[in-house]
Amino acid sequence: MGFRWFAREIAEDLGVRGYVRNFSDDGVEVVAEGEEGLLAKLLGTLRQGPTHAHVDSVDAEWSNPTGEFHGFIIRK
Repeated sequence: MGFRWFAREIAEDLGVRGYVRNFSDDGVEVVAEGEEGLLAKLLGTLRQGPTHAHVDSVDAEWSNPTGEFHGFIIRK
């Protein structure tokens, strides 16, 4: 399972809203909104990554929710 699909599955299981997308430099961006405890679980799981993935680092930035998301999607 690829990282974006992994992130979406975990976010949906937690009921977190937002998106995940790839960057051209092999980086990945995840923007998520939800209860702080659920977001912390998502962040911890993303730091581990899916089986067979290599996660070099995860940077987190916390901000106020915008309410613009209605699910969790993979953006291109």
